[in-house]
Amino acid sequence: MSVLGTVLALVSQLSAVGFRTVARREIERFLRRPKNTFAPPLITNVLYFSVFGVILGQRINEVNGIPYILFILPGLVVLGAISNAFENASFSIFHGRWNRYIEEALTSPLSYSTMVAGYTVAGVVRGLLVGFLIAVVGAVFTSVGVARPLYLVAFGLVITFLFASIGIVGGLWADDWDDLTMMNQFIVRPLVFFGGVFYSLAELPPLLRDISLLNPMVYMVNGVRYGFLGQSEVDPNVSLVVLAALTVALVGLNVALFRRGYGLTE
Repeated sequence: MSVLGTVLALVSQLSAVGFRTVARREIERFLRRPKNTFAPPLITNVLYFSVFGVILGQRINEVNGIPYILFILPGLVVLGAISNAFENASFSIFHGRWNRYIEEALTSPLSYSTMVAGYTVAGVVRGLLVGFLIAVVGAVFTSVGVARPLYLVAFGLVITFLFASIGIVGGLWADDWDDLTMMNQFIVRPLVFFGGVFYSLAELPPLLRDISLLNPMVYMVNGVRYGFLGQSEVDPNVSLVVLAALTVALVGLNVALFRRGYGLTE
């Protein structure tokens, strides 16, 4: 038993060190390049808040009793957080494949789950940082409060974990850089813009509203909006459970793909 205990302790220590090493390397990579990581979403969201919040907000005034500029803030936070979580994870995996240094991790004694956890957490950290910075930018334009902090933290973690996991799938699947750009620009962003960021679902005709409920971004945007404003057009508890289950499934898929060597050794 003592020998077995020693072996398990060594394995646990190795996994912890390996996880910290992978995650730290990927986090330091994007922290060293703030002009590529943080500057673009900050500039973009200053424009969003200026055009949609200030200029259009003067005409629209309120949505569901909420000032328009405050209504759109949670959706912009979601857009920035998930886009950056996706980009970080997908770039890390594909860049490692492209330059073949990911083979060093594959030949190391790290477990597949440890490698997946390291890449995923780095994407989560970047997504949360960008989301927080966007909220700070929003606070310059309007008064920002947090009505349900626990829900805000829970949804923030779930959606960034989810899209970091999707980013790993994208990094494994992509054959070139254009594939990653296509996924972000033509799949992720359109779903967000049609996910109730700039409008209320109540303003849609019944048929379009029912179709919108098939868009997972609706639940993410409304979940974060519930955290900030205490209002949601869908049940936040159901949304959180479904998104968490989807995240767990995708993390499991990523471990299985690493174990199979999909995109890594083919």
